[in-house]
Amino acid sequence: MATIKRISSGGEYEARIGYCRAVVAGGFVHVAGTVGQGETVVEQCRAALAIIGKALDEAGASFADAVRVNYYLPDRAEFEACWPLLSEAFGDNPPVATMIECGLIDAKYRIEIELTALLP
Repeated sequence: MATIKRISSGGEYEARIGYCRAVVAGGFVHVAGTVGQGETVVEQCRAALAIIGKALDEAGASFADAVRVNYYLPDRAEFEACWPLLSEAFGDNPPVATMIECGLIDAKYRIEIELTALLP
């Protein structure tokens, strides 16, 4: 029987919508789309990465184990400002990536990040 571990960060939408921050299953860590607090896209990106990093750590993984990342932004022109943070987070182990311009759950959010990592 496969083991599934669910990780909650206590985010405001987890209980309201019915999901958890991350699920460890089948040798992978699947991190839900994650937003962060702050006024600017850079502040929100930094905060989202911190939340994701904490979930990865709890699962026994790190950004170095990431294999796929998806970025969702309501304004694609803001994405470039986040590149230095993303490059720093993934370093010499970049995952495959996709950026999609779309609406997010609340207009205050400037970026949402979803990630999949392989358990080491």
